[in-house]
Order: sequence, then structure tokens, then C-alpha cells
Amino acid sequence: MAGVRSRLWLAALLPLLAVSAALAEEIVFAVRQPKGPHWYENFGHAVTDVNRTAYGAGGRLCKLELETGHLTVLLDDPAGAVRDPQVHYEGTRILFSYRKGGSPYFRLYEINADGTGLRQLTHDDFDDLEPSYLPDGGIVFCSSRCNRFVPCWYVQVATLHRCDADGKNIRPLSSNIEQDNTPWTLPDGRVLYTRWEYVDRSREHFHHLWSMNPDGTGQMTLLGNMQPGDVYLDAKPVPGASEVIMVNSPNHGRREHEGRIALVRLDLGADSAAAQTIINPGLNFRDPYPLETDAFLVAQEDRLLLMNRQGETRELYRLAGELAREGTWLHEPRPLRPRPRERVIPSRHDLSAADGQLVVFDIYRGRNMAGIRRGAITQLLILENLPKPVNYTGSMDPISYGGSYTLNRVLGTVPVEPDGSVNARVPPLRSLQLVALDEQDLSVKRMLSFMTVMPGEVASCIGCHETRTEAPPPETAMRALRRPPSEITPVAGTPEIFDYPRDIQPIWDRHCVSCHDAEHYAGRALLTGDAGPMFTHSYFTLSARLQVADGRDLARGNYPPYTIGSAASPLMDKLGPAHYDVKLTARELRMVKLWIDASATFPGTYAALGSGMIGSYASLQYGTRPKVDYTTWPGLKAANDVMKRRCADCHSGERKLPGSPADDLGLRLHHLAYDEGKPRFWEPPWLRTKSVNGKSNESDRTGSVEWMKRHADPRLQFSRHIVYNLSRPEHSLQLLAPLAKSAGGHALCGDVFATVNDPDYRLLLAGIEEAKSHLESITRFTMPNFRPEPEYVREMKSYGILAQTYREGEPIDVYETDRRYWASFWHRPRANPPVALKNE
Repeated sequence: MAGVRSRLWLAALLPLLAVSAALAEEIVFAVRQPKGPHWYENFGHAVTDVNRTAYGAGGRLCKLELETGHLTVLLDDPAGAVRDPQVHYEGTRILFSYRKGGSPYFRLYEINADGTGLRQLTHDDFDDLEPSYLPDGGIVFCSSRCNRFVPCWYVQVATLHRCDADGKNIRPLSSNIEQDNTPWTLPDGRVLYTRWEYVDRSREHFHHLWSMNPDGTGQMTLLGNMQPGDVYLDAKPVPGASEVIMVNSPNHGRREHEGRIALVRLDLGADSAAAQTIINPGLNFRDPYPLETDAFLVAQEDRLLLMNRQGETRELYRLAGELAREGTWLHEPRPLRPRPRERVIPSRHDLSAADGQLVVFDIYRGRNMAGIRRGAITQLLILENLPKPVNYTGSMDPISYGGSYTLNRVLGTVPVEPDGSVNARVPPLRSLQLVALDEQDLSVKRMLSFMTVMPGEVASCIGCHETRTEAPPPETAMRALRRPPSEITPVAGTPEIFDYPRDIQPIWDRHCVSCHDAEHYAGRALLTGDAGPMFTHSYFTLSARLQVADGRDLARGNYPPYTIGSAASPLMDKLGPAHYDVKLTARELRMVKLWIDASATFPGTYAALGSGMIGSYASLQYGTRPKVDYTTWPGLKAANDVMKRRCADCHSGERKLPGSPADDLGLRLHHLAYDEGKPRFWEPPWLRTKSVNGKSNESDRTGSVEWMKRHADPRLQFSRHIVYNLSRPEHSLQLLAPLAKSAGGHALCGDVFATVNDPDYRLLLAGIEEAKSHLESITRFTMPNFRPEPEYVREMKSYGILAQTYREGEPIDVYETDRRYWASFWHRPRANPPVALKNE
């Protein structure tokens, strides 16, 4: 086996590297097969096939003597997998994650440095990963105990937890509905980690560095949350410097955390683009470990490297022989040596407390707050981002069309004092999102992230997106602190979780459908609740015509005031007497505003995922699920032949019609393209509109056909979501547009069909009726006979939400099942919380 033969030889080989006594005599590393393709796909199983696992085999834990090149295998399990070793402060023990051969779960283990004394620390049927010793004697790690799936993919999530040194007293530190990764302790005692989030913004651009105290309090961005792009992973403090070394995995990341090696200065603040320096632009480095200021261990596929601050590398070791079996890689090199224990931060939480406390000093202070008069903000709307028990796709369907991937719960509001201060009790260990509202209940400013407080924690911020280095004002000046904390007031007469067909569609039925139905088609806008292939016609119309100002999966944040949410939504201009004397009640108007500010989602249950959709990602082949090819169905095939004969002469290019209810014409409202590796972002029209105090200076935000032609993709008017009516097939635009007015049509294409008795008209109708029958057979969440997908049932059973005796196909209240699932994460105050840990 190749290896390093002597320290003198190494010094001669690497004259540019600062090789010193800091270079350890021995290195510990893991060996296993790589997995992917995503950076987070390395444990668990795919949602539709529990046998489609995201882990490899060929597991070994190894110890290498640098001077002699001698290798000792501390643990060998060809059918298992070993990962994430960390050496104890004393240098005599190794903590790691280990999946035994034949088991699907990674659990925490500890072993002596000489290979003796292997002991298992965690035992439950979850994946426990990326453990790190804490200076207070505990262990921080990532775990699938959070019982959730990636909101934009079909694999499981792991979030931060902690336990005692013996694996007992496990509890969550994070409420993230997405991944946390690679925790490591900073010299000041805080835990440095990677947090992936996409609250009303791009799912692929915000996975950067955060920090928290070891008890979960003080969660705060450390670098990158205002700068879209790349994944920051495996960050560790550099000895003797105010900086960390990390992997910058490009774009949305590469498998096994591969990427470029970067140094990050911590003295420039959380938002400084200049803080990061990529020292080696190679794309396949992993697992950096700083030996000293100018010497870093780095893994690269099957090799162990040494790298200096200039990015120069030399090979220290390469897997060979049995170690290189079946394509295994070398992972997570660590020096086997004692190291200083970091500062111990006293606990700032109280597990016996039922809630936490949020204090805002002055909501009017912060970046991008110009144009808001003092006194304009009267209350804070508090939302809760809700985790997904299952997920099937990389798209947001059917939660939204181009917007949010997840549902929100409306917890209620708390008052904002005239001086801008807030003092409120909030539920702990929940992902909370804040929206500043004015006296008309319109959104002034929206938080595009989430915050978490621990039980008994008092969390505070200076203002709204304030500069991180700004000092708070004197507490005595805050009116909100002169009284007890406010309780969250639920919004009377409104649901906690909006279900668009149940809660919003009835408003359109009362006030809008008399004009915007299939018969009248005023403004060429359909606002009926009729079913399309995936959404109702009204929901798709409002989304496609950009009537709701949401995040649109965009890679940006900290919008100017009144440019996102209810205040910026063109829909609100049409809900008053100025629009054909429309008169919503106060409750109806409040419902629409709240629905928009709760992210304007479509279903009110995650049981809708993967079900009741024609042509979605979820209808394609995953695991053992057969692929549905709608083009082979006789009715739809005959209908498509008609369109080729009767419609194709006019409908080509941007006017092309869908060939079936599954043909999306390549349309997806992600609005993101890459030009030579540089992101180019689409900007919705409401962001091009300057506004002050909620009043827009754009005169044509009407959502008319002319407005849509200027601002929306022209192909959307021919989308499958609008031309097929799967509730009332005879009302499909595919039939009414080419049908003569004398026969009850719109004649938008001329009199292609003079009567409904035209044989080709009947063939088109038969194809749509065939699709309607299919939708009724697979059922949608809006239907009385709806049953969720088997994966939803399987996971709810595994989480202990559904009884093991429940049989697939039996009646189920999916809304109540979801509610009990989310409630399972709520903090229950402990009568006798565990005592403080001793250093171990």
C-alpha cells in the first residue's frame, strides 16, 4: 500500500506546506462506497421503494501511521457502512456512525483508538449521522428522528439532535423541515452547521452556514443566507485564526459533499461576499480537516491529500488492494491526537417551560426598509412552516404551481407597539415565519427564512433584516418590555391551514364565477372550481396570470417593502367595488389576504402528494410504480389525431396545444436559467413596480389579456391545466374555443366545429371524458372517496400516527391525520428535565 514513509521525507516533498509537529502521527478515516447523486442522498430509502436505498457498503474504519505507512483496520464490515468518525478531546476514543451489514439504519458507536471496546450508543430504528463531541460532555448529531422527507425530493431528512455521552436523553435541537448537516464545535462553544432552507424562495440556492448554542438556543446565520448559490458543507475552525475551512459544493451540490475547498473569514460578518476564498477550484475534494493554519487534510475519491492555503496538494495515501474493493472511497480523515476542549456555554433553555419568548427592539430598523412610515406596521403575523411526511418529486406539484413546496399553519398575530417593539410568547421547536402587517392587514415585509426558539429561551432581534453587527437599543426604551409578553391571537373565522378548494373557491363562486365561467369567459379568465389535470381552473388561472405575489422559487430574499405577499398581489385590486362593483365581506377579504400571506397553496393536506394528478412527476415511474403513458389510451389518441388534422395549422410554436392532459409543453414556473454557469433570474412584474406604503405606481396591474401578454409566458394560455375540464368535459376550452357561437362555443379559433355533432368534436369530447374517468378512478383530495397513496399510509404508520391495524383503502380523515403528525413534534414540558452534563 502506498503511504508516507517518514516525516523528513514528507517535509522534503512538500517544501511549500507548513509541515510541523501539528501534523498528527496517525490519521483515522472511514472507507465506504459513495452514493448520490445529491449531496444529501447518503442514508435512508426512496419514498416509493424501501428497497431503493441511499447508502453503500464496503465499510471500514481505519487508522494510518504516517511515518511507517502501516494501516490498522479498526472495524471491517463488507456489507455495512462506516462514516463520520470524530476523535475525542483526549485522543483515545473515536465516535462514528455505523450501519451494520443487514441493517438499514446508521447508529452511533464509539470505539477505543486501538480498536477495542466497541460500544453502541443509539439503538432506535432511525439514521443517526455526522456525530460530534461537545465540550459539555454531550454529542451533537443529525438524525432522521425528525420523521420527514425532503420537500423537493423523495428521500428522508436528518436534523440536528443531541444526546448524552452514553447515547441517552436524545432530544431535537432543530425544527428545520429540511436538512441540517455536518455539525462541528467552534472555539467559542457554538455549534457550526449547514442549514438547507427555502422559505418562499429557491430550493437550490440556500444551504449555507449557521450556528447555534449546544442546547439549541441562539440559532443564527453565520454566512451565506443572503447570497444564493452553492452548498457549504463540512466546515471546521482553523486553529489560530478567525476563519473556518469548508467544502463549497457548486450550485445545488455534488454527491458525497464533493466540491471546492474554501476558507471563510468570520470577522467580516454573515453577509460579506468577500468572506469566502476558494483556495482550490477542483470539484471533487471532500472532508477538509485543519491540522494547523496552513495544513489541511483533504479526501479526494480514494486518496488522502495534504493541502496548503494556496490550494497546493500532495498525496499522503491511496486505497489499494482489499481497501479499494467495489469502488470504495476514502472519507472523513481526522488526526488521532488530543485537542483542546472548546468553551462550555451554559444552558439557556428550560425544558420544563411550555413556550419561548420573542423580542423585537424596533421593527422599522433594518436593511431595505425605506418607505415605511412609523406606525404603519400594527401586527406580526406568525406562520409555521410544516414538514412533509412523504414526498414524491423535485417539483412543488400539487402544493402550488410554481410557488411554495410546503404548507403553512397560520398561528395568529401579535401586536407591534407604536415604537416598533414586539414582546410575544411563541411555541418552541417550531419553524416560525414572520410577516409584518399594516392596519389593513396587508403584508409590509415578509421573512423568507424561519426562526426557532427553544423552551424557555428569550430570542431577540433588533429589527427587520437588521445589519448583523448593529448593537441593540437600551431595553428601557422599549414599550413592549413594559408589559408581559403577548399571547398569539388566532385569526377569528379563518382556518389554521388553508385548503384552496374548501376555503377560497367558495368566495369566487359567490362573487366571480358569474362572469369568469366557461360560458362567459370574461377577460379569458376562468375562476371556476372545475378540475384540470392537476389543479382547479381558478387556482391555475391565478398562478399563471401572476395574480399572487409569492416567492416563485426565486433565488433572492429581503424584498423591499410592499413587494411580496398580499400588498403586492394584483389579485387584491380586483376584490373591491372598482372592479365591476365586486363587494367581498370583511371576512372574505381577510381570508384571501391570509391565504396569500400563508403562501397561496392549493391543498390543505399532504395526503394530496403523489395523488389525483395526471401528468405530474409522481405519475411517472418510481420504484415499482408503472409509468402511465396517456398517449396510448384510445380516446386520447383519437383526440390527438383530431388536433393534428384540425388544429395544428394554427397551433404551432408558442401556440401549440397539449397532446394530452399529461403534456405540459415544457412549461414550469421555476423562472431560472443558467447562462455559461451564471444564474439568470426571472423577475415577476410586481418586483419591477416601485411602491410606497402599499400604493403601486403601475397603472396596468389588471391581469387582463394584454397585461398577461406583456408579463407571462404566452404558452400558458394553451396549458393543459386550463384547456381540459375534467369535471365537466363539455366545458373544456379545447372544445369551446373552436366551437361556433351558434352552437354554444366561443369561436376563438373561428367556426372549426359548426355543431357539437361534428364527428371530430365528439372524438375530442370522448378523449376528455376518458381522462375524467381516470381522474375519478385515482381520486383527488377534493373527492369524497379519496384515499391517500400507500406511501403516505406506510410512513404515517411508521411514525406512530396511524394504527398498525389500519388497512389500505379504509376510510381516513387525512386532515386529522396530518394534524396529529405535526402535533407529534410539539414540545411537551418536562417535569424533571435532565441535569446539566459533566465534561467527559
